Amino acid sequence: MLIPRKYTFSWELLGNLADGRPTLGRQTRLEVYRLMQFCLRDAMEGEVGTTRTDHIFAKAGNLAGRHFYEKLVAPVADLPAFFSKLATIFRELGIGIMAVEEEDLAHGRLVLTLAEDLDCSGLPELSYEICTYDEGFLSGLLEAHTGKRFLVKEVDCWCTGDHTCRFVALAEAAA
Repeated sequence: MLIPRKYTFSWELLGNLADGRPTLGRQTRLEVYRLMQFCLRDAMEGEVGTTRTDHIFAKAGNLAGRHFYEKLVAPVADLPAFFSKLATIFRELGIGIMAVEEEDLAHGRLVLTLAEDLDCSGLPELSYEICTYDEGFLSGLLEAHTGKRFLVKEVDCWCTGDHTCRFVALAEAAA
């Protein structure tokens, strides 16, 4: 059954920021982003539960990662150039400070870190990782660049006492 859609993503949905915000421009405060993210998460959890919400956030992140790659990253020649360009863009856009800790694409395994993460850096310690959107975002970026599906799992998070988020990415065949 095909579900009718009202907001299928396209870059046009972001609008013309120069026309729409001639005085305020592109910038806003991080608290506003987090307010939207965590209120949306709270409302979704109340409707569909935590597991389903995590799945939806990761799926949205994957979609965003693939579109982000096509619009802002591609084309890049190889994996080192991809990671270099991605780290520069992440820093310039204030997403975070990305680094590659391990790269073994031959075996389908990568370990990436994201310091000063947009989603969680500075939040109180919790007993769980919270960056499910980032898991999806990174998987979408990797998928778009390599043509392989990746399962990305956060293994360290600011909210679990680490001061950087660490993600293990496994190519689908290796997962």
